[in-house]
Amino acid sequence: MTPRHSLRPPRRTRRLLQGGGAVAASLALMAGSAWACPPEPGAPQAGAPAAARGEGQGEGTGGHGGHYHRSAAKTAGPSESIKNVRRVGGVTDAKGAISLMFIDYGHGRHKRTILYATGEFGLKAYDITADPRVPKLVGQLNMPGMWETEDTDFDPKRKIIYLSRDPRAFGGTTAKGESGVYVVDASKPESLRQITYVKVPAGHTTTCVNDCRYLWTGGPSKADWMPADWGGRPVWVTDVRNPAEPKVHKDPIDTGRNDGKTDYTHDIQVDSDGIAWASGRGGVRGYYTTGRHYDPLKREWRRATAVDPVPYAGGGLDEATTHSTFMHNSYRAVGRTRGQAADPRRWGNGKLLYVTEETFNEGCANDGLLVIASLKGSYDGQGWRSTPEKKFRLQTVATWGVAGQEGSDPDPKQDDCSAHYLDVRDGVIVQSFYSQGTRFLDVSDPTNPRQVAYYRPADASSWQPYWHGRYVYVADNTRGIDVLEPTFR
Repeated sequence: MTPRHSLRPPRRTRRLLQGGGAVAASLALMAGSAWACPPEPGAPQAGAPAAARGEGQGEGTGGHGGHYHRSAAKTAGPSESIKNVRRVGGVTDAKGAISLMFIDYGHGRHKRTILYATGEFGLKAYDITADPRVPKLVGQLNMPGMWETEDTDFDPKRKIIYLSRDPRAFGGTTAKGESGVYVVDASKPESLRQITYVKVPAGHTTTCVNDCRYLWTGGPSKADWMPADWGGRPVWVTDVRNPAEPKVHKDPIDTGRNDGKTDYTHDIQVDSDGIAWASGRGGVRGYYTTGRHYDPLKREWRRATAVDPVPYAGGGLDEATTHSTFMHNSYRAVGRTRGQAADPRRWGNGKLLYVTEETFNEGCANDGLLVIASLKGSYDGQGWRSTPEKKFRLQTVATWGVAGQEGSDPDPKQDDCSAHYLDVRDGVIVQSFYSQGTRFLDVSDPTNPRQVAYYRPADASSWQPYWHGRYVYVADNTRGIDVLEPTFR
């Protein structure tokens, strides 16, 4: 899909020092344009690269460049809509937020919980120990112009955060920009420190696999030097067993994902059984990354590794039930999380995938959906053997979108209604839908997702929600962080 807008965000002049391991000393301020992340590249950005800078408490914002410039955030009060949830707190100094993380430090009465926010400003640390409704800024790593840090991952044991650098960061382009991963020491939230930076051929998202000893990094669209028949970047594997000296494996994985064509792998989610699910154009496919398993493609038993995984299950989604072939992220309730979504006694342990389709078409009704799909019939490598002539598709159980739903903005010109990231707890999915806000869906019956609550402020740009304790924390790209308390239970 080609973006319908390719504007650059307004930004003030900034001075930036370059270099992967150097320390930069610069702050920049940017107007809060709302941006989104569909699978095609957008316009190049203004600005220049910067290495990370660690600071204690204080201000720190920055600009970014994305794939798609959405309509300006609304300010009219009447468009706000809220039901069965209330906003109990949050912070506005995290405008430009894209992703959140929660890391615990210490034990017992000395236990401390830090909420980390990533985004176009870089990385910010907020202490939520005293009052989870009022995050207190305690540290930051300034990276003005950083992009993209979606679904940022971390090592909870070694207290390391991995920030993914998209080639469009700091003024780059998908064709020629540099991509990679910043390795950040978060052992002291007040003194965040860049350990190193490693160039990686992909850089839109990066995910820990095998207990954070390896990273899988994917997306975005291909660079000029990549094969002409690729539709986007697959996954590159980085060995971070020694975080100070990351080693990038030369050969990509998750190739041939779109009916045999190597295409855009957007993000990876690892389920509680350790299966790594790769979402992107062409669907969702899961891999074993440890242990000995039967490889249905090689037709032999072999050992799975992070750099040579074994296909497990998955495939493309039925085009008759979706608006595109671009699948953004997924969730599988299995093992210790099997009771978090649909009832496993009826629907099976790990038999369903909950998938975000991200796409932006004309009109809200044609934008991306939540898709619930069955893995039945995909365990013998069918998703890897699929071709344009003989396609394999997962069975769609149900879909849900915001168009026409209670709480949605009825404006027929809305064009940023796509589903985005989701989180699941006790049969309820909480999911971001950009300017249509944050939605709570009961999926205990996966054939009939039912909305039970919503939070859509007038200036919503909801990117990713997280259950944490009794609250839901929302990374909102224009608002910062909203702390919500569901009231439907």
